[in-house]
Amino acid sequence: MSMSPTAQPSRPGLPPQVTQGRIVAIGRKLDPALVDGVGEALLDAGIGCFEITLNAPEEEAIGSIALLARRFAGRLLVGAGTVMSIGAAERAIDAGATFLVSPHTDEALVGWVAARGVPAFPGALTPTEVVRAWNAGAAGVKLFPASAVGPSFIRELRGPLPGIPIIPTGGVSADNVGDFIRAGAVAVGLGSWLIGDGAPDGVRERGLRIRAAIDAASASGPVTGGAPGAAR
Repeated sequence: MSMSPTAQPSRPGLPPQVTQGRIVAIGRKLDPALVDGVGEALLDAGIGCFEITLNAPEEEAIGSIALLARRFAGRLLVGAGTVMSIGAAERAIDAGATFLVSPHTDEALVGWVAARGVPAFPGALTPTEVVRAWNAGAAGVKLFPASAVGPSFIRELRGPLPGIPIIPTGGVSADNVGDFIRAGAVAVGLGSWLIGDGAPDGVRERGLRIRAAIDAASASGPVTGGAPGAAR
């Protein structure tokens, strides 16, 4: 049985904040009182994409998404992470999330999100999972946990699957982000390393470091071919 990617004419494209900025900042269990300051610090560091995960209590995360969507409209792309059901996806979109991320691939969930014109980044760790996520309508695929396979996995995966945008997440830092970018990652997801305790000065400092590392790696070019573009 063939596992080659299939066409998805209605597939939402990757936002430019992802394809150009190449960083998805991830706030997991982030104190709602800190999200405004973290958003400003990310923008100061040249990072325009911020994911708030829906870990319990979900109500707080939804409130943070709504706050960020209002406060940074037109400046910061705000999304929801750890989206585990269609109900959670609907609540996040209603609050203002403009992209949705999951740690796994639920094809029904991905299809539901894509049908509403919202980019979905489901998680996958094997070639089979990556192709299933893509065929379900994903705008890009979150490689998770990326630390379990490393940059070489992306380089090898892009041989047979060069058109699927891969976003490694989990264990990415300033020390290895250049290797992931040069291997062909379209962007990277950064959580605890970047956000830390949520203090804006620390977020800004680490954001500038990761921004510089990605810009340097991007300038040197990927190891094989060009970085994947927006999904079509």
